Amino acid sequence: MERGKMAELESLETAAEHERILREIESTDTACIGPTLRSVYDGEEHGRFMEKLEARIRNHDREIEKMCNFHYQGFVDSITELLKVRGEAQKLKHQVTDTNRKLQSEGKELVVAMEELKQCRLQQRNISSTVDKLTLCLPVLEMYSKLREQMKSKRHYPALKTLEHLEHTYLPQVSHYRFCKIMVDNIPKLREEIKDVSMSDLKDFLESIRKHSDKIGETAMKQAQQQRNLDNIVSQHPRIGGGKKYKKDVCASSDLEVKNTSPMSEQDSGILDVEDEDDDDEEVPGAQDLVDFSPVYRCLHIYSVLGARETFENYYRKQRRKQARLVLQPPSNMHETLDGYRKYFNQIVGFFVVEDHILHTTQGLVNRAYIDELWEMALSKTIAALRTHSSYCSDPNLVLDLKNLIVLFADTLQGYGFPVNQLFDMLLEIRDQYSETLLKKWSGVFRNILDSDNYSPIPVANEELYKKIIGQFPFQDPELEKQPFPKKFPFSEFVPKVYNQIKEFIYACLKFSEDLHLSSTEVDDMIRKSTNLLLTRMLSNCLQNVIKRRNTGLTELVQIIINTTHLEKSCKFLEEFITNITNVLPETVHTTKLYGTTTFKDARHAAEEEIYTNLNQKIDQFLQLADYDWMAAEPGNKASDYLVDLIAFLRSTFAVFTHLPGKVAQTACMSACKHLSTSLMQLLLEAEVRQLTLGALQQFNLDVEECEQFARSGPVPGFQGDTLQLAFIDLRQLLDLFIQWDWSTYLADYGQPTCRYLRVNPTTALILLEKMKDTSRKNNVFAQFRKNERDKQKLIDTVAKQLRSLINSHHL
Repeated sequence: MERGKMAELESLETAAEHERILREIESTDTACIGPTLRSVYDGEEHGRFMEKLEARIRNHDREIEKMCNFHYQGFVDSITELLKVRGEAQKLKHQVTDTNRKLQSEGKELVVAMEELKQCRLQQRNISSTVDKLTLCLPVLEMYSKLREQMKSKRHYPALKTLEHLEHTYLPQVSHYRFCKIMVDNIPKLREEIKDVSMSDLKDFLESIRKHSDKIGETAMKQAQQQRNLDNIVSQHPRIGGGKKYKKDVCASSDLEVKNTSPMSEQDSGILDVEDEDDDDEEVPGAQDLVDFSPVYRCLHIYSVLGARETFENYYRKQRRKQARLVLQPPSNMHETLDGYRKYFNQIVGFFVVEDHILHTTQGLVNRAYIDELWEMALSKTIAALRTHSSYCSDPNLVLDLKNLIVLFADTLQGYGFPVNQLFDMLLEIRDQYSETLLKKWSGVFRNILDSDNYSPIPVANEELYKKIIGQFPFQDPELEKQPFPKKFPFSEFVPKVYNQIKEFIYACLKFSEDLHLSSTEVDDMIRKSTNLLLTRMLSNCLQNVIKRRNTGLTELVQIIINTTHLEKSCKFLEEFITNITNVLPETVHTTKLYGTTTFKDARHAAEEEIYTNLNQKIDQFLQLADYDWMAAEPGNKASDYLVDLIAFLRSTFAVFTHLPGKVAQTACMSACKHLSTSLMQLLLEAEVRQLTLGALQQFNLDVEECEQFARSGPVPGFQGDTLQLAFIDLRQLLDLFIQWDWSTYLADYGQPTCRYLRVNPTTALILLEKMKDTSRKNNVFAQFRKNERDKQKLIDTVAKQLRSLINSHHL
């Protein structure tokens, strides 16, 4: 019943609405009927509306028909209008239908979007559920990640704590998850892994400890060196007072590359405080600063917690014994450098410093009996290795520094309570090697100094540098002191270097005599005899080799003469130096004199002889660079580059000659100019030059003019007039003859004392003319001037014929 009533009510409402719409259609203008019709299609009863519309139309048709009976014409007009409205309604129907179709098409996309929205909301619910569950799992995963991170960073003991916390606190809360069950099953494995990784960590520590031991040993030995220096200041014997002066002089000469490689020269502050040897229980600060001992402590603690401490102790001692044997095995080339010995000693010292540190920072990991056993083995192997390798030492500095290093090594270990008497006994065996290698070593030092020297006066730009050189070498020159800066010392750097090396040799002789209980007279006699051998044999041979070698230039030879002169004068200062460091007066009966004066005189005379030969060889080297274009049509506008360089070289060389005796400088200069003139003439006439042009001769003339200008400038004082320029007279007359083409004068005045071309040999002139004749015949540049070319060729043939007549008549 209720449904029927509701349907009846809806039908009445629809009918009322349709009636309203029809009234609007009837009362509304045709152009505005669209919104009214859209309201029809918004509902679902448009079919019934069409029926109503049809019924209304029929009613109107009847009324129209009635009206037409009275108003026929009006009826016709109304029918016409109605037909128009019907056509428009039909169009509107089609538009509404098309709009509906489009609306349905667009609605499909909306349906798809709504479906996607539905899926997104479903995913959102799933994500929310997942987040809630992850909130429970994340703490477990974070603890597990923390455990892994601690194991990765080798924090093994905290890893054990984390593992316990994870097992008893977090995992029970999420035990129903599969990954948690896997974690529970892996916990025993993780404990075993921590134990294994802990042992691996210890192995890594043991593998790297040798490197750290080297550094610890170095630091400990530096600390012992400082303590030893302090003890020497207090207990030094007066006769060894030269030791302080030795250090001071070495520092003063350091700018001349004179280095003391002895450990005594190291001033680094150590970080290990070596205590008195009787205080065995005092921990040595510094080891823990250089080595991270925490792996040992952590592993010891972990193994103790896991109940395997004894296993750990046995393993540690066994591995350290193996490392001790490796440390005590010296490298095969240890004897070659002091660094080899130092590294060997540093490793041994570092090894025992580490063990001493372990002894005092752990309880029972190592004990005194274990360390004493290792030291006995180390002492015997170290002494055997030193005996073997020290016998190979050929460097006196190395022998001396080795002695100092052994003493320092012994003092360092003695500071830790180890007995070292056997090491001091072995030092007596090394003493005899020193004197045998000293001279050989300094011979190499002198060779290096002479080879590396630039053989030019030392320039000084200010007073500080000037005083510095004066402090290194005893030199006084009032005139040089008055000159303004910058200025130059007359000698080169090898003078102060050689002088300081002689002093260093004397120091080296003195240094090894320390602690040998020799008297001052014995020390003085040993030093003087060794110094004489150094001067007369080693230094003399080195100077002679430098003078005689092929690549020694003129400047070097001149500088050697100057240098040896100043070194000769310094011999008296060396005498005084030996007296000061040995405290033995030269008037003592058995005092030996130095023979350095003879050594330097002999070297100076050899250098003077070598200058004359070497100067000509240098000129030949420049001439080899000559590259004339003998077929040049025109000359250049300046002298050849090689000749300009040669003249510049001669000027600079003879400028240095001003410090030489006048006769030596003048002889060398005249010899050089004659050799240059002869060589240029040979260059012009050599058989390989088969053709040449006037332009080439003019270029050659520019070079000769450059030589003449050099001769006129007076490169060496003492020549009278044009004496030096006469060395080039043959070239000058020959070139003037050809350039000026003054054959008539030459042929007319030939043989007369007043002849302008007196020095021109007809044979030389003919050779040169033949070269120009061949060029003239083959030259096609003047082919268009046939008559001039033929005249020139005819003139050359005529002159050549006359020259041949002169040559033949001269031979007859």
